Amino acid sequence: MMRSLYSGISGLKVHQTKMDVIGNNISNVSTVGFRGGSVNFTDVFYQTTQNASGPNAATGAAGTNAIQIGLGANVAAITVDLSGTGATQRTDRGMDVMINGDAFLIVRSNGNTYFTKSGALDIDANGTLYCTTNGATVLGWGVDENGDIRKDTAAPLNLMGGENAYSDPRPTTKATLTGNIDEKDPKVQYSEDGEGTPTAVSFYDNLGQLHQVKLSIIKAAADGDKKDCTYSVRITDILGPNGKSILKEETTDETTGNKSYAKTEQTINFGGEDIEYDVDAAGNITFEGVTWPTLLFNGSAGTFVSVSSEDGKALNLTLNNNEEDNPFPLSGVDIDFSTLTMYATDGQCTLDPKRGDASNDYEGAGNAAGNLGGFSVQTDGKIYGVYSNGDKKLLGQIAVATFPNPSGLESVGNSMYAATLNSGDFDGIGVDISTVGKFAIGALEMSDVDLATEFTNMITTQRGFQANSRVITTSDTMLEELVNLKR
Repeated sequence: MMRSLYSGISGLKVHQTKMDVIGNNISNVSTVGFRGGSVNFTDVFYQTTQNASGPNAATGAAGTNAIQIGLGANVAAITVDLSGTGATQRTDRGMDVMINGDAFLIVRSNGNTYFTKSGALDIDANGTLYCTTNGATVLGWGVDENGDIRKDTAAPLNLMGGENAYSDPRPTTKATLTGNIDEKDPKVQYSEDGEGTPTAVSFYDNLGQLHQVKLSIIKAAADGDKKDCTYSVRITDILGPNGKSILKEETTDETTGNKSYAKTEQTINFGGEDIEYDVDAAGNITFEGVTWPTLLFNGSAGTFVSVSSEDGKALNLTLNNNEEDNPFPLSGVDIDFSTLTMYATDGQCTLDPKRGDASNDYEGAGNAAGNLGGFSVQTDGKIYGVYSNGDKKLLGQIAVATFPNPSGLESVGNSMYAATLNSGDFDGIGVDISTVGKFAIGALEMSDVDLATEFTNMITTQRGFQANSRVITTSDTMLEELVNLKR
């Protein structure tokens, strides 16, 4: 009878433990990446009052089973299923990631390496990627000198430091002049002093400064071949980033206040020919003795034929001011004319210049230097910096960890887990998320706690606790009756 009292006590203890786990599960119903625990019981400590015996052939007696009395229950295990992926909570926040796959983010806190399912990420004041749930830094791989991911030891991802804070300028190498030249436009008609139809092509130099070359297109001769129409492509001026001509410099007389102009020392090569120019005191730019490149159309079809260059499609513009202390280099822009047409329209030319190669996603457009303005996380964990000049640069990649037995990880709080002997070791490098799944961007993994299940478990746990307490009170009543045998 005394055994039943202690069995009831053990039953109370294990049901108290189970209630503690249920309470913890319910309290974390909204915790990002939380996995609920479940309690398994086991019976323990049997007292054998009679051992088992086998059958006796001599006496004909049958065998008997052992007679044992159990002494209660114990907690066998509190298990947490950390494998797989939980439900998705959409956040539409670009720095939130959810792991679609059996893996963990690798984080570092107080010098120790842990693992988490919480992908609520952000950038701290030092530019380091961290998990907002626990304040731990997120580990991954950086980039090498070629801009490729370097998959060595996983380390904190500093996304804003050093060269990541800005994007280098790139000079323009290609430009495209599209549109239509209408031969009935008065501006394109040949004349000795004709200005032609104007257009301007912008370009970035090697320092990331934006300039413009002003062009003029005019018929090359008054009585050209009716079948083939030839136009002359001329440079009229080149403007710097301040909108002023770089071919001339302005000076002011301190006494009279009058302005005068002089030629600068710009070396210009257009279409393979060095261009000589002069500037008078009034600032007028003249080009003398120049054989300008020509643009040829099929007069009867209105289609482009060629320009006077090696490839027959583009004219190269190269600049240099020959000043060592203030260089202004343009290594060369190929201006493509091959998409121009010569159709009859309303008697007016329509020209549309663009930086870059229009036939190849505007490759070679160039850009100015840019400042880091934000980040873009991809489904493969690669993080790109987005810069004010429109450039994108690969800054690093988030690494993940996998384990043979994820449920063997030990919870250390703050949604973090530590590796144990039963989970398997972490190799210090991590794996690419693409080997096990992918990241969902703008989403987080929800808690897997099911309130209906938890409330049902709460009811059964409460009844189990009540039943064990009834065992104790009933045993006490029986002891009382035993004591009352002697009055």
